Amino acid sequence: MNRIYLDHNATTRPDPVVREEMFSCLDNAFGNPSSLHAFGQEARRIVDRSRNRAAKLISAAPDEIIFTSGGTESNNQALYGIAESLGKHKRHIITTAIEHHALLHPCAYLERRGFEVTYLPVDENGLVDPQDLIRALREDTSLVSVMLANNEVGTIQPLTEIAAIAKDRGVLTHTDAAQTVGKIPVNVEELGIDLLSFSGHKFYGPKGIGALYVRRGTPLQPILYGGHQERVLRAGTENVPAIAGFGKACELAEMRLDRYDKLIRSLRDRFEYAVLKQIDGAHINGHPTLRLSNTSNIGFEGADGEMLAINLDLAGVAVSTGAACSSADREPSHVLLAMGRKPEEALASVRFSFGMENASDEVDQIVDLLRDTLGSLRLNKANTG
Repeated sequence: MNRIYLDHNATTRPDPVVREEMFSCLDNAFGNPSSLHAFGQEARRIVDRSRNRAAKLISAAPDEIIFTSGGTESNNQALYGIAESLGKHKRHIITTAIEHHALLHPCAYLERRGFEVTYLPVDENGLVDPQDLIRALREDTSLVSVMLANNEVGTIQPLTEIAAIAKDRGVLTHTDAAQTVGKIPVNVEELGIDLLSFSGHKFYGPKGIGALYVRRGTPLQPILYGGHQERVLRAGTENVPAIAGFGKACELAEMRLDRYDKLIRSLRDRFEYAVLKQIDGAHINGHPTLRLSNTSNIGFEGADGEMLAINLDLAGVAVSTGAACSSADREPSHVLLAMGRKPEEALASVRFSFGMENASDEVDQIVDLLRDTLGSLRLNKANTG
């Protein structure tokens, strides 16, 4: 069997058109975008074109897009930038218990600096209750940060309602949309948010490049100081080839959104139907309907998720036991624990995330392999237990 990649929430293979755009840029646009001569202005033209493409993908204005090194930097910039701007009198932040560590760890750092952070709970499907937000809001709340869709289970949050509640109280809203942009339509005006993080390598762009949407008028201090680049919010010479690839990935994503959702959803639904029908003790983690079309997090009763992932990899199938950034940890997923799963249930779960290169015939191969592998692992466990 050919190797099958089912870890698209961790990263995606750059589209060939994206690679061509980057190579062309390396050859023909090596100038510094801040230089006034023709070489610099050609590089500036590419950066501006990519900014327009990124803005169009999320229905923003081009001057509301700040290029960063990816989702982690965007999250840090949003949190620290607001904290520096408003933290003198507003030292309370609200987020959720299931955020990516790229947001939870900056929150922990701010707590060490004297900020207070409230972590909203989620239900068994991974959903935040907006009523919990209402109860958590305070006079000194500066920011509400709720991810648009979870990276492990794919649950999509009621962000429009959350942002409206925050706005009514004069509180800014940020969302980590790294797993969402490029997979489903994202419109910052309809969402009503003030800041949004996204990352190129999650939707067939290059690694090391992303963006932070900053609504006009949002008070934000930089976390990198130096030159005047990116509206003085992100100093340093722009990574023009990566920005070019990012912009092209944004353009492709906008064109493919409808086709992507139909294709991927059909694959995932076929996969989940076969797994639940053919494999005993399997259950879906995540909301049954409010979920990214490519994400399937499945718990297998009595299994060791890490051993299952290793054996699948040896057989040619790449999956994940959680967020790629924490895959070296043997701790149970904080997301699944927050959803009420027991530690042993969390450790028995595996994430399958589909992408555009996957095909329907692969689904049948994977289900057969999964059934046989689980059978062997369970038998070995019974014999050695």
